Amino acid sequence: MTTHPAQSEREALREGGRPPAGIGRDTPWMPAPNGFAACALSNSACTVAEARRFTRTTLKGWQMCPLLADNAVLIVSELVTNALRHGAADPFELIFNSRVNARFCPAWLALTRQERGVLCAVSDGGTGAPELRPADALAESGRGLRLVDELSDSWGWTPPDQSGKTVWATVVARG
Repeated sequence: MTTHPAQSEREALREGGRPPAGIGRDTPWMPAPNGFAACALSNSACTVAEARRFTRTTLKGWQMCPLLADNAVLIVSELVTNALRHGAADPFELIFNSRVNARFCPAWLALTRQERGVLCAVSDGGTGAPELRPADALAESGRGLRLVDELSDSWGWTPPDQSGKTVWATVVARG
């Protein structure tokens, strides 16, 4: 079963809450109470950058070590890129139908603080399983999950179903 960080955009918003600096005003987000933070991901050109800023701001607030935060930010960047590239419903509708753009959230990012690290999870509507491609030095793409594999302590995904899937990775502080 795919688990999503929130049932709807409304549930992700808190009354009177404001997103951290650098997070778009139209981006639903949830502050980080008790080691959990989530934000809706749009299909705009700045979504990956917003996800990186959200992650860095959240981990700084949790006082996570800088190296762990750097690795988590890169992992989130790759997971979000893959979710938007491969997991969005119908790319044509997302780009050209402004009514869909205003209401549809193609993916969610959730961060959960753990004892010595953080769990990064990205949920999308795609039904295809992530594929770790063989290393190809001449390929122009296909390295994202390799980076996730190298930088995380573990990673995986929920079995895709009609509501989509969640790809996750854990990063643990060393020392």
